[in-house]
Amino acid sequence: MPRSPRRPPPASASAPRGTGQVRIIGGRWRGTKLAVPDRPGLRPSSDRVRETLFNWLMPVLPGARVLDLFAGTGVLGLEALSRGAAQAVLVERDPGLAVALREAAAKLSAPAEVHAADALAWLGGRRDTFDLVFLDPPFADGLWSRALDGLAPRLAPGAWIYVESPTDIAPPVPPGWALHREGRTRDVRYALYRTPAAQPTVTLRPDDPPATTE
Repeated sequence: MPRSPRRPPPASASAPRGTGQVRIIGGRWRGTKLAVPDRPGLRPSSDRVRETLFNWLMPVLPGARVLDLFAGTGVLGLEALSRGAAQAVLVERDPGLAVALREAAAKLSAPAEVHAADALAWLGGRRDTFDLVFLDPPFADGLWSRALDGLAPRLAPGAWIYVESPTDIAPPVPPGWALHREGRTRDVRYALYRTPAAQPTVTLRPDDPPATTE
């Protein structure tokens, strides 16, 4: 009697681990690929955008303390560490993504803290400050204003803040923040801001032409 075909196993309620990858594109871990869970709405910054951003940041990365607030894949915080930042804190509320971030940090022996927490709640409980912040929240949630306001007490004098948003949205920033550079792709506006400095700090190249990524 012929056997009936074997039924495939039922699909998991959550996306499987390791179904995607991100790649570190510069620094000591250049070319390293890191597995990340596949999650709806997960949108890592593209290689081209990151290359532009880290060219802007090159003078201020060595020794910087970095916050990757809506970390997702963690590629921005880990890229900063690869290029010379001293320490990074990565905050991600999705438990599966947070586990993947811890595994990536362990694989690289990276000086990174990973917190599985809501970003806005986490901001309210911290007292340390950061020299560089990456702010790339889920676009659908519209969290830019609340996150930017919550960051104010967590910024060192002259801190740099990188913000991604839809290409037609420029989130309002707190008074005194200066737009240093910005660029756009078909889907994303990316911008680098600087907060007021209490003392002289490194100045990036202000006379470079604005960058736009197609």
